[in-house]
Formats: sequence, structure tokens, C-alpha cells
Amino acid sequence: MRKLRNDRDIIELVSEDEWMMKILHTAGSLGLPDWWVCAGFVRSKVWDYLHGYTERFALPDVDVIYFDPSITDEAVEKELEQKLRSLMPEVPWSVKNEARMHLANEIEPYASAVDAMSKFPETVTALGLTLDERKRVVLSAPHGISDLLEFVVRPTPYFEQSPELMAIFEKRLVQKNWRSRWSKIEVAAR
Repeated sequence: MRKLRNDRDIIELVSEDEWMMKILHTAGSLGLPDWWVCAGFVRSKVWDYLHGYTERFALPDVDVIYFDPSITDEAVEKELEQKLRSLMPEVPWSVKNEARMHLANEIEPYASAVDAMSKFPETVTALGLTLDERKRVVLSAPHGISDLLEFVVRPTPYFEQSPELMAIFEKRLVQKNWRSRWSKIEVAAR
């Protein structure tokens, strides 16, 4: 097993995964602005690899986010999910336009999909992959990848700023129960 040290190593790992590349190309076929496949899609691949698992972790969903302030109707997201399901019905797609999600989350509007990602609950979830114009994998990690590579689960700075958000973070730790799958993870001291 090769060591993962930087963004390039993660991009290479993903690029070698036929299933992940098919997911990225399928999501990219929608032609959405500022789109990313994010969260557990990235984290689970890296943690599975670093734990030496050869069987893929079954994701509860594959999160596709994008940013389009011109059309913020939730029904459009459901139509996009249906399109993706017609292309890859075995994938549990979830599509969200981050240009409207600030309303659902009752916070200030996001500036982009990456800005929204930076406000996800955990640094190890604030990760996304997309394809550039030449169909090469691009990784976005607003809080870096060191927590991911060191198995450290900590809240993003956005979530650390309020007791209400920290309560959501704590609840997610219990619900997700990541340690039952990935024994090396540690929750950062708060």
C-alpha cells in the first residue's frame, strides 16, 4: 500500500477507482455549474484505503452539490436525482443546490459550492471531487486533508462557533458511528 501524503495522492487513488470515476463522469454529464461529489464519497474511500479494506463501504448516499442561484427550486434537484438514477440506478444519489441550502439551514447565503462545503459539520466531510474541462479529477478540501489522513474527526471552524451547531456535530458523531467501521479514527479534543 502506498502512502497518501497530499492532494495529488488522493486524486491518483480516486482516478484509479473505476466506480468513483464513473460516478464523477455521470454527475458531470448533468452540466451543472460549480458541481462537486462530496463528503462521505471522498472520506470513505480514503479511510477504507488507509485501513486496508478491499471492500467498499456502502454509502447511505452519494452527495452531489452544485451552485446555481438562477434556479433554486428544490423540485429541480429531485429531477436531477431522477436523471442520475436513470443512468446509475444502483447509486443512492442526493443532489443539492447550495444556492438555496442557506435557507434550509437558516444561515447567511453561501458564495459558492466550496463555500458551502467549508461549512459542513466535520473537516473530514468538507471534501469534494469534480472534473475539470479535460476530465481530470480535482479535489477541494477547504480545511485541508491532514485530519482526513490522520483519522481526526473535528468540527469545522463554522460549527465550532456556536453551541447549537456543536450539538449537531456531537449528534452526528453518535449517529454516524464511524469508529465501528474505521477503528483508527479519533475525535479531536474540544
